[in-house]
This record gives sequence, structure tokens and C-alpha cells, in this order.
Amino acid sequence: MSSLRLRSLGASLVAAVAVALIALVGADLAFFVGNAQNPQVFTAYSPYFLPATLLLFVFAAVFGIVGAYRRWYTALIAGVVGATLAAFVGTGISALGAGIALDAMLAPLAATLLGNNLIFIIAGVLASVTVARRIYAALASDAEEEVLRKRYALVRRPAATLADGLVTHIERSPVDVDLAEEQWESYLAALTGAGWDPVEVDTADDLADSVFVEDTVVMFGALAVITSPGAEERVAETEAVEATVRSLGIEVLRIARPGTLDGGDVLKIGSTVYVGRGGRTNSDGIRQLRKILAPRGYSVVAVPITKVLHLKSAVTALPDGTVIGYRPLVDDPFVFDRFLEMPEPAGAHVVVLADDTVLLAASAPESARLIEGLGYRVISVDISEFEKLEGCVTCLSVRVR
Repeated sequence: MSSLRLRSLGASLVAAVAVALIALVGADLAFFVGNAQNPQVFTAYSPYFLPATLLLFVFAAVFGIVGAYRRWYTALIAGVVGATLAAFVGTGISALGAGIALDAMLAPLAATLLGNNLIFIIAGVLASVTVARRIYAALASDAEEEVLRKRYALVRRPAATLADGLVTHIERSPVDVDLAEEQWESYLAALTGAGWDPVEVDTADDLADSVFVEDTVVMFGALAVITSPGAEERVAETEAVEATVRSLGIEVLRIARPGTLDGGDVLKIGSTVYVGRGGRTNSDGIRQLRKILAPRGYSVVAVPITKVLHLKSAVTALPDGTVIGYRPLVDDPFVFDRFLEMPEPAGAHVVVLADDTVLLAASAPESARLIEGLGYRVISVDISEFEKLEGCVTCLSVRVR
């Protein structure tokens, strides 16, 4: 288990303890005040609320582990569901222990939710939305921010068999592997010069397409989603990538078969995640990604693609969120909030290096001038040998961001 995952688990448990104790103390104090501050109330009501308190701890911990305390509205839902279920089931356990038949207690149990258990539920909900979120943020978010501050960029050196890489939408042409190595080094230098810290995944000479590391993992902050490549020849690429990501202490989740998902089909713009549904990514892969990201506040939008290998073969986005693309290769530009047409196919592909800087292929000089005219700094790199294999600047790295 990664250090981030352990940190998140610990934060969830501490937050759950706080929620459960606040609910218990809040209910006890309410009855204490309501009974003329009679101290005997504590010995009478604390045992009554104990089963519900223990159950609330369990429910709150589970909600924390799945990320409910990252957003106020998911914390609210967690509080309402967790506290209500804990009160209902906890009181039912106590009633069963007292010998009351199950069929005779359901209506009275429901009534307690607006009676004895109401203050317990309200206290649990308020604690979930306020205290639990603060605890989780303090204990879990610091570790995530530390990883993001390091500005890691995953890369993988070209395989000796690079020339045998897959080609689906263009005609195959000879690849100069030595030149590709030189171009990769220049690409690496561009990342380093822009302040990114390259982390190399072990080279795999038996995996021709492994240099296109983008397809094997997608980063959402400090969460790495290991993909399920749509091409069987590329499935083995994920093992070393996952090991490298874990070595950085990053949380890892996976897309599982029969779902398929290539990272090149995933375009992140703020909290919106566009996913290309085409030759390499199927509906089950999109469904799994949506399930992973929903608790973290992301919206997944499926985009049909038919003219290119991956969604990001057709479109990417500038730092301000404007989607750019080469119109003849874009199925439907109106899917996106803002779309700007580029004059060259390679002009559709940018890697965002900073708020004011993008990386672009040297094969798109007109697009470079257009983007510079928008106030951005453009760093151009020659990746001609990778373009012969349907690669672009986004394919050669994965930034942890």
C-alpha cells in the first residue's frame, strides 16, 4: 500500500472517530440539558447510544476511505446516510438484545429517528461536514500536495524494437531508431528545462510501443489510474509503469478487463474528463473510470471518435481550457465548451508545461505562431520518428498533476 493510501486511511479513521464521538457527546449533552442537568442522564443514555456510535464510526470510516470528505456535498451525504443508518440499526440491536421481536420494533425504530435519535443524527451530520472534512484535509491532503509539488513526469526510453510499433490510421514508413533516441533526449530536456522532474520507467526492448507511456496511466492529482490498453500487444506495458508510480508513493487504482482504456483517449480540463470512445477504449473502460472519479469530484464525458487513433490525436487543450484541434480529424467540435481550429494536424497536440507555456511538435510551425499570438510561450521539439507511429508530444510523458 502506498504512503498516500496509508495517509488517507489514517485520516479516514481519525475523522470517523471524531464524527462518532461528537454524535455521542452531542446527544448526551442534549438530554443532560433537557433533563435539568441531571448527571444520571449520562449513565442512562450513553449505553443507549453506544451501538449507534460504534456503527457510525464504521460507516464514517468507509465513507472517508472512498473519498467522501474531499467535497462538502459528499460529506453531507455521508453524514446523513451514516448517522441515520447507525441510529436505526444501533437502536434495533439494543432492542433485539432486550428481547423485543423484530416485527414489533420497526415502526418504533423509525419513530426514534425523529425522537431520541434526532440529536445524535444532527450532530453526526454536522461533524461530517465540518470537523471530519478539516481532519481529512489536514492529514491526507498534505501528502498529496507534497507529491504534486515535486512535478514528476513519467517517461520511458524508446525500445530497440520501436520500428515495429503499431500503426492503424496511417501508412507505415521506416523509423530511424537512432534518430528517435536523439529526439527523445531533446524532448526530455524540454521537460527538465520547464521545471519537470523526469522519472524513467524501465526500458522494455520487447515492447515496441512502450515509449508511448501516456497510454498506460492517467494522473488525477496524486491518484494514478493504471489503464487497460485496447491493443493486446500493449497490455504488458502497464506492469513496469505501475511499479514506478508506486515507488513515488502515489495511490494506484486500475481499469480491469473486459474494460479497455488508453490514456491517449483521456483529456482533462479542470474537473471535466473527456474520454474518447473508439478503437482502443470501450464503454466498460469508460464506466469504470467514471466510477473511480465520481467520488473525487470529476465528471466523465464520453466522446465518440472515428477518424484518429485516440481522442488526443485529434484534440488537446490550452492552459485556459480552450480545446484545440485539426478540424478534419475531429468528429464533433461542439462537444467542447470552446474549440479553436488549428491549421496543421500536429498543431492539435500540446503538453501544458506551465500556465503560460506549452510543448508542441516542430511539424506545426503555423500552429505555434497562432498559439504564441494568444500570449503563450511555445517550446517546439522535433518528434518526426514518433509521428510515423501515430505518436505526438502528449504520448511521450505523463505529468503528475
